[in-house]
Amino acid sequence: MAATASPGACGMNGKPRTSPKSIKFLFGGLAGMGATVFVQPLDLVKNRMQLSGEGAKTREYKTSFHALTSILRAEGLRGIYTGLSAGLLRQATYTTTRLGIYTVLFERLTGADGTPPGFLLKALIGMTAGATGAFVGTPAEVALIRMTADGRLPADQRRGYKNVFNALIRIAREEGVPTLWRGCIPTMARAVVVNAAQLASYSQSKQFLLDSGYFSDNILCHFCASMISGLVTTAASMPVDIVKTRIQNMRMIDGKPEYKNGL
Repeated sequence: MAATASPGACGMNGKPRTSPKSIKFLFGGLAGMGATVFVQPLDLVKNRMQLSGEGAKTREYKTSFHALTSILRAEGLRGIYTGLSAGLLRQATYTTTRLGIYTVLFERLTGADGTPPGFLLKALIGMTAGATGAFVGTPAEVALIRMTADGRLPADQRRGYKNVFNALIRIAREEGVPTLWRGCIPTMARAVVVNAAQLASYSQSKQFLLDSGYFSDNILCHFCASMISGLVTTAASMPVDIVKTRIQNMRMIDGKPEYKNGL
């Protein structure tokens, strides 16, 4: 006797039922926020190292490990999770917007016969979605950079934000609403570089591994290709990322900003 599909598993037209788009976006944002809980200490170390040595000062940290141990020694375990609320808000705004824009554009540009967009068009969709998400997430990014940088400053120079909402309110009140989007252009540029580099390097890495004869198209191959892609993407985006971090953390000196623009 032929097996029949469960009535609850399919819609009225016989197609498999899927979750509403809003639920998919929600899960995407929640997944990003969950990942932030684990990577926040690394994000803090990255930001501290990018600010280390600015203004022709002696570099504070020699390596990532040296930075991590120095922060733990000086600020304790809670210190490496400074700015977690800002990191969570960044994921809630950036990731959800990026996924939403990508899904909408992907569906709009899919052919009437179901043919998906080509590689270059997918890359363009990814870069557009990444830049839009970065614009929406910039205020949380500014708060994150400042909160993670605070611990490296002398006590009398610290901004002392209590949480991300306190940071956003104080920045808007003390420096003006436009400051919330300070560094917006390099933030968007970084998102474009990241999305373009990820797509290209992942495809090339996967093909290289398959052509080597040592891998088949399985989870190990995907994992290794993702690791290679992550390394390439980080190297490609790091100069723009440092510029973004320096601009978003800068102070006004005698009424003038430390940096005029990204260049």
